[in-house]
Amino acid sequence: MIRDLYNVRLLPAEDRAEPLTEEEEQRYRAVLFSELGNTIADQGWVRYPAYTPQDRSRLVAVAHRLTTYWGQQVFVEAEDRTRVRLCLAGYESPMESTGRS
Repeated sequence: MIRDLYNVRLLPAEDRAEPLTEEEEQRYRAVLFSELGNTIADQGWVRYPAYTPQDRSRLVAVAHRLTTYWGQQVFVEAEDRTRVRLCLAGYESPMESTGRS
């Protein structure tokens, strides 16, 4: 049986986040720089969630900033569709360090 739906409207998605303002973006990158940098300094690597292309590009920018700050390469590796790994040389994943993809 088919039912007709009258007066049905799509509600706005509440879980959709608004884009960050320029100031919010700068503050968020500063927090990532500090927190992720401290973790990398302590253990040589860190994993961080990256669900959107903006998240991934933000983490790449933080890795470049850490590389410049430390004068030591910080590598960026996508572990899967939702996680990115930042690490120093010697802490790469086993597949990356052996040269296989």
